[in-house]
Amino acid sequence: MLALAATPPLLSKCSSSRTQWRLKVMADDDAFPSFLPKQVEKIKDPFARRLAKRIERLPVSFSGNRIMSSCIKPLIESKKSPVVLLHSFDSSCLEWRYTYPLLEEAGLETWAVDILGWGFSDLGRLPCCDVGHVAAKRDHFYQLWKSYIRRPMILVGPSLGAAVAIDFAIKHPEVVENLVLIDASVYAEGTGILAKLPTTVAYAGISVLKNFLSRLYANCLAFNDISFTTSLERTNVGRLHCLYPWWEDATVNFMINGGYNVIAQIEQVKQKTLIIWGEDDKIISNKLALRLQCELPNAILSQIPHCGHLPHVEKPNSVAKLIVEFVQENYTERLNMCLSSESLSLSLSPHGNST
Repeated sequence: MLALAATPPLLSKCSSSRTQWRLKVMADDDAFPSFLPKQVEKIKDPFARRLAKRIERLPVSFSGNRIMSSCIKPLIESKKSPVVLLHSFDSSCLEWRYTYPLLEEAGLETWAVDILGWGFSDLGRLPCCDVGHVAAKRDHFYQLWKSYIRRPMILVGPSLGAAVAIDFAIKHPEVVENLVLIDASVYAEGTGILAKLPTTVAYAGISVLKNFLSRLYANCLAFNDISFTTSLERTNVGRLHCLYPWWEDATVNFMINGGYNVIAQIEQVKQKTLIIWGEDDKIISNKLALRLQCELPNAILSQIPHCGHLPHVEKPNSVAKLIVEFVQENYTERLNMCLSSESLSLSLSPHGNST
């Protein structure tokens, strides 16, 4: 059983000495990656600071270009399927600052990947028209998986990241073993009327997304019973990636290209799916959690009480526990299937004992 600490999370005593040592090295290193906006130095949250120091840029071949793509790589390898964490709309891998270390100390091989167009990837040499399409985001993620992860994965998507995960699982079912969807934003018909806005109006709307007060208000909606001080800090972390010069172009391009519409794809999902939902979500009603569970062919639902729209930020212990148990259950099922298959093969072989 995973030993989970109260929020904020702490490293458990059951971690291996090697993993503890490597995590300590990362925590004690005061240098942030040089490609992060300089405002990262002002972040006070120790978990955000620690995870930010682990962000890397890996070369990914995409659309005739070589993109230095941002992610957090695992410190450990595991026989279990790797867990790959996406993020919500207009966010970054720092969204996982509280839950990521809990998954890692539980022994899971964990990646946190920035979706093309958001996060901390270098888009300076890539035309903005190449990053807004859903197909482009999907292809970029596939190329990153093909180059570095290379094993069927447990794909985790919160909010809009759930739509990204469903779209990817349908198009590349061979690389997605199972899904975890958190307060899933999967019933919106893309960006809707926003896709028809004149470009100048779209840029004006995007500037609101970048505005500190707008993001502060969004934080108040996203979390249940959050203090003003905590909201200020989460706002600073959440808008860090917006400070890159290409952020506006990439986000406007996403809007005018229509965004994600996966409503028709939901019933096509073949993977076993864990749905996690905050009972007090003020952004997406938990009634849609029940609808999603009914429409997915093979899904289980776990609701987290006294929790808002981003449980992996607000209730990391609960989310980590659910993911760890889900991964372990799937690993055990897969192992039993392999053992049963081997036993059957032996019994049917000419040298077996069956008569």
